[in-house]
Amino acid sequence: MQHTSKLIKGTLSSLLEGKKIALCITGSVAAVECVALSRTLMRHGAEVHTVMSEAGQKIIHPHLMEWATGNPVVTELTGQIEHVTLAGKHNEHVDLILIAPSTANTIGKIANGIDDTPVTTTVSSGIGAKIPVIVVPAMHQSMYDHPAVIENIARLKRMDVHVISPRMEEAKAKIPSVSNIVEYVISILGAQDLKNKHFIITAGPTRGWLDRVRFITNPSTGKMGIAITREILSRGGTATLILGPTSEKAPENAEVLHVDTTDEMMETVLHELEKRAVDVFVSAAAVLDYVPKTKVDSKMSSGKQSLSIEFEPTKKIIEEARKQNSDLYIVGFKVESGVSDEELEKRARKKIEAGICNLVVANDAMRKGVAFGTDTNQVLIVGPDDLVKTELVSKRDVARTIIDEIVRRWFTK
Repeated sequence: MQHTSKLIKGTLSSLLEGKKIALCITGSVAAVECVALSRTLMRHGAEVHTVMSEAGQKIIHPHLMEWATGNPVVTELTGQIEHVTLAGKHNEHVDLILIAPSTANTIGKIANGIDDTPVTTTVSSGIGAKIPVIVVPAMHQSMYDHPAVIENIARLKRMDVHVISPRMEEAKAKIPSVSNIVEYVISILGAQDLKNKHFIITAGPTRGWLDRVRFITNPSTGKMGIAITREILSRGGTATLILGPTSEKAPENAEVLHVDTTDEMMETVLHELEKRAVDVFVSAAAVLDYVPKTKVDSKMSSGKQSLSIEFEPTKKIIEEARKQNSDLYIVGFKVESGVSDEELEKRARKKIEAGICNLVVANDAMRKGVAFGTDTNQVLIVGPDDLVKTELVSKRDVARTIIDEIVRRWFTK
């Protein structure tokens, strides 16, 4: 019978479906993050097996990690040769070894081939078996800055071990955020088919200001554009994310340019297209179609019986981008409300027939779990001659399908 803790597998995405990860925990207080880390990896589809050093077991109990992952925890090496079972030269080994957190002591042992804990022995076996290894240091900054630790980290990198840089806060080299670690894992285990490709992505809403304290906008949160940006980065690409006002957290390793109004977003997009070579422009932002014709410089007085405001149309960013670069691959987004799939496709295809977009992603905001503010989406990806329809899945899964289609249609044509 399956452990009930495994029922969460794949609830965020299927990005790590079928992947097995050995999560190695050492004696840093940052080990308290490992429950959330393991559960997040599982929510993206991974199977997680925990290996703990004796010092790590003094920070969190193995029973907790067994509950978190649904798998027995390796706390000692026995006749079962657990290190070889997980990380030996055979077809059933794990796909990745993640040491998080890793103390200075463990870093030194791995760098010098010392195998005296379940963690270091598992890692040594994995390195010999050519399994990808990620080390996530966590310690006081004074230890992290020790010349021997610096040299040991450099030595790990020369051995093709991946090292995630810690967050430097409060005189500590703190473990990175769970989301950052998970994104790094996804980038190692995922397809690396976007290397040397640069994307510009717009995301989030824009604002049309009425006066100094009031504006009109829309419910966009930018989640879809942010998910696309994360997918690009995880596949080896680089990204400039032009982000409207939102409380959503942008990817840490993207270039993020914050804008407010439609004009600001337009100017930023055109400037970025002019500044450097861009392979694809993904216009996922919910840009206002109309904005107030005039803005009051001060605050409008309240208490009026009625108020009339004149609006004017905004320029279309994708149209201006096309004028500036006739060869640019442009992916547009189209949101409709209460239409059939046939009508949704018809309206989306108009941008392609007009020569503005190469691909259009369309959805219907009236459908449950779709479009603004949700963590899920269901879209039609409309090309010149065909289309792909997704199920109602996470926005990250939708992002992966969109990028798959771009790769298939543009980069491998």
